[in-house]
Formats: sequence, C-alpha cells, structure tokens
Amino acid sequence: MILPIHLSVETALQIHFIFEWLGVLLGVQVYRLIKKRKKLEGITQGTTFTVILGCIFGAAIGNKLMFVFENPQLWIENGWLSLLQGQSIVGGLLGGLIGVEITKKIIGINYSTGGDFVLPLIVGTLIGRIGCFLAGLHDGTFGLPTTLPWGIDFGDGIFRHPTQLYDMLAVTVLGILLFLNRKWLAQVPGLSFKLYLSGYLLWRLLIDGLKPIPFAYWLGLSGIQWACVLSLFLYLPLLWRDLMKKQTEK
Repeated sequence: MILPIHLSVETALQIHFIFEWLGVLLGVQVYRLIKKRKKLEGITQGTTFTVILGCIFGAAIGNKLMFVFENPQLWIENGWLSLLQGQSIVGGLLGGLIGVEITKKIIGINYSTGGDFVLPLIVGTLIGRIGCFLAGLHDGTFGLPTTLPWGIDFGDGIFRHPTQLYDMLAVTVLGILLFLNRKWLAQVPGLSFKLYLSGYLLWRLLIDGLKPIPFAYWLGLSGIQWACVLSLFLYLPLLWRDLMKKQTEK
C-alpha cells in the first residue's frame, strides 16, 4: 500500500517552483556541456546565445498560452492574472520550437539545431515532474482514480494514476531509444529532435486521457490534447520527409 501525500497549498507550490526552475537550470547546464564536448561555441557566444534566447522566450510564452487554452475558465474568472497560475510542458515545447525557428530565420541560420536540445529537454522534464508529483492535488497533473496497485493517494483518500511518474518513464524510454540509435540518427541533422517531439506529443495525446479534463473541447478532448493533434498533423510530414531522406541515402 502506498502512503498518501499530504502537503499544504503553500508548501506544494513552493516545492513545485523549486523543481521547475531546477529543471530549467540543469537543462541549460546539460546543453552547455554538450556544446563544450563538441568543442562548439559556448552558450553565451555568437548565434548559440541568440538561439537559446529565442527558445527561452518562445517557451515562456507558449507554456502560459497553453495553460490558458487548457483552462479557459480561469481566464474568464481572473483575466490576465490566470497567466500566473500555471504552465504547460507541451506549450513550452511548442513555444520553444517556434521561438527557435523564428530566431533562426532572423539571424540567417539554415541548419538544424534541435539535436542538442533533446537531452536537456529530457533532464528538465524529469526534474520538473518530480515537483509536479510532490505537489499532488495542487498541481493539476494527477490522474484519474484507479484500482491498480501503484495508485497514489495525494491526500483526498482517492487512489489515482500517478501520471507524473508515467510521464517521467515515457521520456526516459524515449531518451534510451534515441541514444541506442544515435549513430543512425546523427546522419540526418534534426531527426532525433523530430522523433522526440513527435513521440512526446503522441504520448501526451494518449496519457492525458487518464487525467481529469478541466475544460472539454470538441470530441471531449482537452486543450493540450487538441494542441497535440494539430501539432502532429503539421509536424509528422516533416518527420516523414527526414525519414525518407535517410532511406534514400542508404
């Protein structure tokens, strides 16, 4: 039997905040080490710094907008203050991607930069999800009730799917699969990032069906699920193009 987690709102939000920013900081450090290992310019130099700024600003905007899209009732109730109440990993990923691509267009970069972001994203997600898990019912990432033996009581006497832990397992498996195929993937720049993003979006489309939906859109899907559907519709053709490019090069 798994012991319940009981935390006050203040403590839960503080823990979530600490792990959230710890994930960001560790992700940046991993990115820096990757650049250093490849003997490329540092993260504060040249185009790399500009691309990182584009990623950070894009992610910051994206995660807030996605949170509002997921919880439109909060916008109706609180207006702009709702932007301070939460964020979204999916929104951060998509916003960061858009921010990087816009930045690359502005400064004239025409090569892929996504591959070096995969491991930092995995590390950041793993650390951040620890905070989500410890925040329990005060975070909104918990799952629906379950009778499975690994269900977690977050303090209300109901055993639920620990979807935060599911998410950690999913990105770990994605990372391992990409690592095992790293030599093959390295032959097409950006392919590893496209596979990671597509895999994570597909995962979130499925696993968010095990979470309470704060606001249901068409077909009963949440805002994040619809964002995943639309993003996959636009992004999978790019992934398919790169996979076909890899096949023709054999």
